[in-house]
Amino acid sequence: MKHSADASQNERQIYGLLSLCRKAGKVKSGGQILYDCIASGEAKLVLVATDASMNTRKKCFDKCAWNHIPVMLFGTMDEMGRALGMTERAGVAVTDAGFAEAIQKKTERASEGRETNGKA
Repeated sequence: MKHSADASQNERQIYGLLSLCRKAGKVKSGGQILYDCIASGEAKLVLVATDASMNTRKKCFDKCAWNHIPVMLFGTMDEMGRALGMTERAGVAVTDAGFAEAIQKKTERASEGRETNGKA
């Protein structure tokens, strides 16, 4: 039970960090804008919604691999959009290294909480 609560706490903190990124102008999203940000190397981390289409997921993961940018599945399109004060977002690029590192650490902790849930 505790692990699940820890995971959801980390998820809320990640969405809070995404909201701060938007306010600081350190996030890009929306189709070609996202892909251009990845291709230019401006992206420091890319989050792709778990419910994004397979085509979008593949395109983001392929472009990030090619450009050596960390990418991970996280949240839903609706939750990401809400965190950014926008409509649904299939993917977002964090353009600030500090924010990217903080989000990665929180995302890893959220994943660890889900993986251990029910096993401990």
